[in-house]
Amino acid sequence: MQNAINQLLDSANQIILGKDHKIRLALCCLLAHGHLLIEDIPGVGKTTLAHTLAKLLGLHYQRIQFTSDILPADILGASVFDSKNHEFKFHPGPVFNQVVLADEINRATPKAQSALLEAMEESQVTIEGSTYPLPQPFFVIATQNPSHQIGTFPLPESQLDRFLMRIELGYPDAAAERALLAGESRHRLIESLPVVLPPEVLQDIQLAVTQVYVSDALLDYCQALIAFTRESPEYPCGLSPRGGLALLRAAKAWAFMARRDAVLPEDLQAVLAAVAGHRLRSGNSNSEAIVAPLLQVAIH
Repeated sequence: MQNAINQLLDSANQIILGKDHKIRLALCCLLAHGHLLIEDIPGVGKTTLAHTLAKLLGLHYQRIQFTSDILPADILGASVFDSKNHEFKFHPGPVFNQVVLADEINRATPKAQSALLEAMEESQVTIEGSTYPLPQPFFVIATQNPSHQIGTFPLPESQLDRFLMRIELGYPDAAAERALLAGESRHRLIESLPVVLPPEVLQDIQLAVTQVYVSDALLDYCQALIAFTRESPEYPCGLSPRGGLALLRAAKAWAFMARRDAVLPEDLQAVLAAVAGHRLRSGNSNSEAIVAPLLQVAIH
């Protein structure tokens, strides 16, 4: 399993240059069976990262381009009358794939955004009174443009909370950008990528991640972090119990990727910005700056 993880990271780093830590966070999110939000300006590789992960994992992939006029039925599907059999037949929408890329999700209206809520929380959708399970494993990888850009609708807290992690890619450094400019097309390179972590292995890893040990002392530290977010004037709204569970899930996956069978405080700290930044919603949009006060909480 560990060899497959390392091979996946190496392959992804050949496509997304100079972003090893962000790629590790994205993979950590998927191993923890979470959904990923990538927020940044257009053109820095958000969609490329999503497509790369889907290809290396061998998962069925579908991109949904969110626009201001998209409707829930365009995402979930709809029932269409079959004149031959004189009955309505459900036609599944693009959400019925293992990896769904919700591209520029905040360009859609809140009504369209909310179409993903049940899918992300329960891996199913309910349409016209009927419930349909989604294929497994199921991941939503959403991209989001900065909220100050024209034509965006901010994601409500309930939608943000469904994403285990939010990451930002940023501009590449000079060396990575030079290699990118001089290299082959990223799309062509993605098409040639082999599957290195097939779905059945991925599901075994996800199960193994849940078995990573968490000590009582580590739980105390996690609770101290959560309590600080609720009591400190730094944050208008503290972490919910779901946020605390998300932090532990991500820390377990990070520990597993580091070949450890128990979570250390360093694992919680490594994923803290990605897991807590979008949930705390302070005035600062930078996740690292948002969680900086949390890193001062003492480890007992």
